[in-house]
Amino acid sequence: MTNASSETILYEIRGAIAIISLNRPAQANAQNLELLKALDQAWDRAAEDGAVKVIVLRANGKHFSSGHDMVVSEEQQKQWQSDVKRSGIETLYHLERVHYLGFARKWRDIPKPSIASVQGACIAAGLMLCWPCDLILAADNARFSDPVVLMGIGGVEYHGHTWEFGARKAKELLFTGQTIDAEEAHRLGMVNRVVPIDELDSLTLELAEHIASRPSFGLLMAKRAVNKTLDIMGQYAAMQAVFDSHSLGHGNATAQTGWPVIANLDEMKKS
Repeated sequence: MTNASSETILYEIRGAIAIISLNRPAQANAQNLELLKALDQAWDRAAEDGAVKVIVLRANGKHFSSGHDMVVSEEQQKQWQSDVKRSGIETLYHLERVHYLGFARKWRDIPKPSIASVQGACIAAGLMLCWPCDLILAADNARFSDPVVLMGIGGVEYHGHTWEFGARKAKELLFTGQTIDAEEAHRLGMVNRVVPIDELDSLTLELAEHIASRPSFGLLMAKRAVNKTLDIMGQYAAMQAVFDSHSLGHGNATAQTGWPVIANLDEMKKS
């Protein structure tokens, strides 16, 4: 067993399993750029390690991820407003295209099976961490939501909603910002299994070890078959198109306030 860590991401090898852990428990694993870049490096490390056959993504603390870190300093806001004057919405468009949509699509297509292990809250951008994974195991206390219509945008940057929930349920969840529990997520097909919170880690590892016992090339081709089928059905093109309309929402907010966030953040936290 080998271990490596940064402040925001822990990386561990157990046999043929790479375990990547989000490690900002005090912030409910809210995502800042430091975390996302370290997470991408961990995915790359697992992908390039020939001894790794399965990747597990999990989180330390009570919650999987509360989404993007919305704590922004006055200095950061002034810098953003300066960037807007210089380049318009292009600065934010590039940042999100690379670090949000880009990273999520990249992780989704890594040619090894991956399992997300989710407990507690998985909110907004938290979905962009678990949706790219091939399988999702949810603790019985897990809950999922995307309340960012409150920010004047139509959902997070990686539009998996329609594919994960179906069209009508996707609209309901986006329109209302309401939360669904693990059992409903399982019924809708977004979650593979719901397990007791105390057994989440052990059952995730058990499943990962079972999958790792299969031939690696067979696993690669099975994953590729499903992912390519989704793309032939239009998933890739739809995500690219929806990302552009997502950016239009940021542009609208910036035109109104000089800042891409016009949400009632307290209301978002309640969601």
